[in-house]
Order: sequence, then C-alpha cells, then structure tokens
Amino acid sequence: MSDKTELTTTQAREVQPAAEQKRVEQKVRPLVDIFEDDSGITVHADMPGVSRDRLNVKVEGDTLTIDGEVDIPMPEGMEPLYAESRITHYQRGFTLSPEMDVDKVEASLKNGVLTLRIPKREEHKPKKIEVKVA
Repeated sequence: MSDKTELTTTQAREVQPAAEQKRVEQKVRPLVDIFEDDSGITVHADMPGVSRDRLNVKVEGDTLTIDGEVDIPMPEGMEPLYAESRITHYQRGFTLSPEMDVDKVEASLKNGVLTLRIPKREEHKPKKIEVKVA
C-alpha cells in the first residue's frame, strides 16, 4: 500500500472579527497507523470531529480514498464574536496491492478514529501444508 496524498493548507493571514471572516478550509492528511497480518491489513486513521454522515470511504480500482469534513455546529440564533476555528477537511489516498480483496473492506468509526479492515484474497493467504509420515 502506498500513500498518494499531498498536504495542502489554506490559512487566513490576519485575525478578523468572526462576522468579517471568510470560512477557510484547511485540508489535512489524517495520521494513520497501518498493520499487516497473514489475513490482511488494518488501517487506523485519526479523524477527530468527523461524523459518520460527513465521512466518505471508497475504493475505485486499486485506490482507497478517505475523505471527511469536520462540522462545527453553531447553536441556532447565535453568531460568534470571534472564531479561530476553520473547516477541516481530511483527505488521504492509498494504492492497494492486487492481493487485497476490495469487495470485503469493513469500516467503523469510534471516538474520532476510522478503522478499516482490508482482507487479503483467499488465494493470497498463507496455506498450511500437512506433512504426512511415510
């Protein structure tokens, strides 16, 4: 699996009152831990603040894409006087090897951590060969 995403950041240059601020989007690569065992790969991606409905995980061809946006809710009828927070957009892509079974990818989101389990195709899993005594 190889990482294909570049880090891009858009930042405001000066501090302004919230009413004058434009919503600035900050694109960041989520930090990931990747583990491999005999049956496949597990990916843990840190995506704090991303809800399930703002998360998109897809596989197209041999590319796995993780995309999520942090939603900072504002109570109805309220407007911030000053805000330093920006819209954070997590985005990262990986190239999967042909031995991965992309039809059986499992995903879960808990406490801001996206966990993906990508199993190997059956023909690529190690097979134990029984040795007979002659």
